[in-house]
Amino acid sequence: MVASEIRRQLVIIGGAEDKEADCQILREFVRRAGSTKARLVIMTAATELPREVGENYIKVFERLGAEDVRIVDTETREDASSSTALEAVNKATGIFFTGGDQARITHVLKDTELNAAIHKRFSEGIVIGGTSAGAAVMPDVMIVEGDSETNPRMEIVQLGPGLAFLPGVVIDQHFSQRGRLGRLVAALAQQPVVLGFGIDENTAMVVTDSEFEVIGEGCVTVVDDSEVMHSNVDDILKDEPLAVCGAKLHILPHGYKFDLKTRKPILDNRTVTTVSAPAA
Repeated sequence: MVASEIRRQLVIIGGAEDKEADCQILREFVRRAGSTKARLVIMTAATELPREVGENYIKVFERLGAEDVRIVDTETREDASSSTALEAVNKATGIFFTGGDQARITHVLKDTELNAAIHKRFSEGIVIGGTSAGAAVMPDVMIVEGDSETNPRMEIVQLGPGLAFLPGVVIDQHFSQRGRLGRLVAALAQQPVVLGFGIDENTAMVVTDSEFEVIGEGCVTVVDDSEVMHSNVDDILKDEPLAVCGAKLHILPHGYKFDLKTRKPILDNRTVTTVSAPAA
């Protein structure tokens, strides 16, 4: 495949994806990874139950027709230099990060041979997927933990290094279900990026190069800070309320697309209605 034909492909899932019925999101991951010729690696670094979680995904992916599915469990950083793990990644057409604790993923994988091998394969065009914690690690700076169902304050979110498959953004998961708008806004305020994505459960951002499409039963909430006219971030203490004026908000359900370069929804062939405020 020539360089111009290589596509950046990510399936970023907000958690709790369907594994029993139609499996729409996991089905799309397998399709992009090669359909019945897919060779999949399940990365279980995030979970404390790697065998149980990994075997559950093996059953789903094999039922959907993947040719080969195997678990790569890295309990320690030494495991990330395993020749068996490196061989599996080098032969894979798709790599999937399970849920659990995103800090476990970066602690074990960051700056290792295995992480370098995964990024090399990603640059060569294989699809990378992740759910819940596996979604959180996609940016270069990730949300490690934070409070839900609260107003934005600097203290409510902790950030740390991610795996940088989709740099320059912030991603949060289980978004609507856990009321995480406040912590997404607080995370955006703490770093020089302008796009934040909140992904609902059983919902995914399916990224191809510089755009993504939403699939699943929920929505992706996009917060765009690029035209903020006022913020008090430089004037407040960490436990004081954050003010943000002029941010854009997009709510994108199944089938909607978004351009990551222009930071705009792609509304081709859709009817756009403009609602004017009533006269005073």
